[in-house]
Amino acid sequence: MERFEYDCFHAEMLHKLDSTHMEFRRDIHRSIDWSNRLIGIKGPKGVGKTTLLLQHIKDSFSDLSKVLYVSMDNLWLSYGSIADLVDFHYTHGGTHVFLDDIHRYGAWQRAVKNIYDDYPSLKVAYAGSSMMKMHSPEADLSRRQRAYDMPGLSFREFLRSENALEYRILSLDEILENHMGLSMDICSRIKVMPLFEKYLKTGYYPFYREEAHGFPARLEEMVRIGLDRDLPSNTDMEYASLQKARKMFMLLISKVPYAPRMKDVFDAVGTNREHGYMILDALEKAGLLRLLKTRSKDSKPFARPERIFPDNTCLMYAFTGNPDLDDVRRAFFMSQLSNVHTVNYPQKGDFLVDSRYTFEVGGRRKSFDQIKDMPDSFLAVDGIETGSGNRIPLWLFGFMW
Repeated sequence: MERFEYDCFHAEMLHKLDSTHMEFRRDIHRSIDWSNRLIGIKGPKGVGKTTLLLQHIKDSFSDLSKVLYVSMDNLWLSYGSIADLVDFHYTHGGTHVFLDDIHRYGAWQRAVKNIYDDYPSLKVAYAGSSMMKMHSPEADLSRRQRAYDMPGLSFREFLRSENALEYRILSLDEILENHMGLSMDICSRIKVMPLFEKYLKTGYYPFYREEAHGFPARLEEMVRIGLDRDLPSNTDMEYASLQKARKMFMLLISKVPYAPRMKDVFDAVGTNREHGYMILDALEKAGLLRLLKTRSKDSKPFARPERIFPDNTCLMYAFTGNPDLDDVRRAFFMSQLSNVHTVNYPQKGDFLVDSRYTFEVGGRRKSFDQIKDMPDSFLAVDGIETGSGNRIPLWLFGFMW
């Protein structure tokens, strides 16, 4: 490649670094072992993967000539080769490469494997869609890389982004055993309920910090781009299927949490059972829906879910305006718990966690009537700062990651 072409990539990196803010950093930044030769980061659109890479570059390199950051949707790559670009970087003293939106590049697994194998002293980090396969039979990266999943903000991390509270991650066992002490400690430092309400509406996606009243519109646009661009980049869906995926998402997001008759859903979308479940699975992997199944069906990707939830509560507010509060509460619990625990549909109650704990979710008047005979049963109660016994404040479950 020509020197001026490489310089264009470097100038673009410098421009992005200049506009990257350092005031707030995701917790995952500290969890990543950046010394590894190959790092893969995947997550839903909008959770801050690009910012994560740029913040690391800005914070870690005094000599930026050693670094190459490439957004893989760059038009040059439609006719130029990432191999040529990396080779030019390496032969001119480069030591690190950061590849963003990697899923937009055809046969990216093979390209990453070749870079790893051909340049043993080069360190590579890449980031892409939560839908992308981190290895394939043609280019298995699993033995070479350290892989990380990046969700949106938990309620705990949101509080830190608001400069309201710095607090450690809590385990489920800690919450179940000492929720009174924990909630009293937290509530002695902040007014938790107004912040919790704000989180439910806008707090899952870090870009809320850049928006005022424009957050719903930006979230809708982000979902549209994800459906139009990320689905075809990571699946075999053709245009007609993409249209059906959009229709299915809009149908389900207006009903979530939804106890589905999947035949009705597939009929409304205009697809058959096999193809319909493929679309539903893709919407879950894209970070738009969460599927709650029984334990017997949990490992089966194309099995009927008992409930369909939004990936997070912000999607409910953005697409429905004024969702039912009980639905929001259950969606929050599902969002926070399923990122770190196995959550299934129970015999009684709302959720079965780790095949042991039964949870019912509701407002301050919620009773144990539905789960009174279940062992290890708890209420996750909204609208209270502290609980007692097996009644636990709902917001406290947002401190688990």
